[in-house]
Amino acid sequence: MGISIRNRKAETEAETEAETKTETKTETKTETKTKTKTTEVDLSGIKPLPLWFFGFEGVMGAAYDLTKAWDDAWMVLIGIALVNIAVGATVLRRRVKLMRAMLKNSHTRKIAIGLLALRVGLHLVLAALGAPVTSVAGHLAVAVLMGTATVTLMWFNQRMTFRALRLA
Repeated sequence: MGISIRNRKAETEAETEAETKTETKTETKTETKTKTKTTEVDLSGIKPLPLWFFGFEGVMGAAYDLTKAWDDAWMVLIGIALVNIAVGATVLRRRVKLMRAMLKNSHTRKIAIGLLALRVGLHLVLAALGAPVTSVAGHLAVAVLMGTATVTLMWFNQRMTFRALRLA
């Protein structure tokens, strides 16, 4: 039956060409599907973070003044941070991408820097006016102000993001 080496080589080359053409067609179809998917992303399944989640960030925003008002507050703050991590890893597991996106967002960074500037500025202005915050009540008042501002601004940031995406 003698099959020559030339015939095997020709058959192998023909098979290789056919596979290459098939792969090229498949890649072209895949690229077309990929391009379509990136432009038509379904965002209807994204749900906003609940307001109570921002309460954790509000407590962390008030952490400095809470530790100044109460010496052992750092233990409670560590406990709240651990609860925040546990809730984020379990209850809000499906929204991890949304949380990461919000933390990477430039608006969120501006809010964080603004809150830090507000805290430092408030303490410096009050000290310059001769009324530095030294009492427990004063630190608690600033803590409430900072916590409220943090929750409000983070919620507002999320709200504006959802409006921009036309999800709200």
